[in-house]
Amino acid sequence: MPDLLEQSQEWLTSMNRLYRSRQVTYARGALEKEIPASVGKTVFKVETGYGLFGRVEARDYLIEVADLAQFGEPARGDRVKEALNGKVELFEVMAPGGEPHFRYSDAFRRVFRIHAKHVGTQES
Repeated sequence: MPDLLEQSQEWLTSMNRLYRSRQVTYARGALEKEIPASVGKTVFKVETGYGLFGRVEARDYLIEVADLAQFGEPARGDRVKEALNGKVELFEVMAPGGEPHFRYSDAFRRVFRIHAKHVGTQES
């Protein structure tokens, strides 16, 4: 008997790829690959000292595991280049406060949710 939840997740992933994604460039060192990614965010609660807490927002990229096969799992320091408003925005894979820099976004481990921070802009 087929697993209906897994089939539903496959369908949802394919719909996200078709209708909710944009092309980004994923880079590790000199190796680059253009891939589709859905964009999201995660808000982290981080301790700022003396019992005080702050909020840090990360830009998230939801990328299919198969699209990053040549890279393996995302690594801290990898870069994502995204065209926004006529410029290329640079994001570095990282997360604040010792949090993991990525996690799986689905129960079947087919989509990474990669946390990144804006580190620069270059003219396109």
